[in-house]
Formats: sequence, structure tokens, C-alpha cells
Amino acid sequence: MVTKTGIYFAKRKTASAHVYITKGNGKVRVNNVPIDMIEPTVAREVILVPLEIAGELRKKIDVSVRVSGGGFMGQAYAAATAITRALIGWTKNKKEPKDHPFTKKERAELRTMIDEFDKYLVSGDARRKEPKKFGGPSARRRKQKSYR
Repeated sequence: MVTKTGIYFAKRKTASAHVYITKGNGKVRVNNVPIDMIEPTVAREVILVPLEIAGELRKKIDVSVRVSGGGFMGQAYAAATAITRALIGWTKNKKEPKDHPFTKKERAELRTMIDEFDKYLVSGDARRKEPKKFGGPSARRRKQKSYR
């Protein structure tokens, strides 16, 4: 039997994440490294937020994340958004096999639990760096004027 794989995508600033989700026993890998070895710990916690919200559903799937670009926190938030989209998309699939790991009740509860926790886990954060303009060293800062 061929295992069903879902591929989902998310971006945060310049970081992009691709998530592969399959039926399994709860393994999570980021760039082919087990989640327990990801440093710093804050980034690991951010990545695991959607799986913690899902609760027992975490033990029924394997998640593999491929992340590139940006800094470590941008990558962590991109991975969290992609994992959330993967969980929601994979659970609401119309043509699921009979041995699908989620029940109908679990599917309905998952989206509401995630939305109650943080709505940006699904939609992503649209903020970007403001471009630099002329007349100063940064986007907003300007040279001081003195009229005396």
C-alpha cells in the first residue's frame, strides 16, 4: 500500500518551509535532523506549537520539514505555519483512505483549537522589512537639520 503524503508550504519574511506529512508514529524532523537536536530551544518550542495543540494526533503522523532562508526564528515561524497548514489540509482531505488516522470529530476540533490559540498559525504573518529610502541611513531615520 502506498502511503499518502501531503506537501505544504509557508513563508515568514525571507524564510520558506516545505512540510511533508505522512501517517506514522510521531517523528518530527527539520532539515533531516530530529527535532530534539534543534538549537536554540526557543526555536524548537515555536516549531512544536501546532503539534502540541493537536495533542494525541501528533502520535499518528510523521512530519518532515525542509526550511531555508532567513534567520533561525524566521525559519521557526515559517515551519510552524507550514505544519499547521499541513495538519489542517491533511485532516480535511476529501478522498481519504479507510485507515485515515483522524476521526471526523478530531478534524472538526483541530481547526477551532488552532484558531483559538493563534490565528496567525494558519494565515501567516504578512509583515516584511520596510525598504530603505534616500536621505538617511535606514528606512525611517533621517539626517538632523539645524537652523542655528
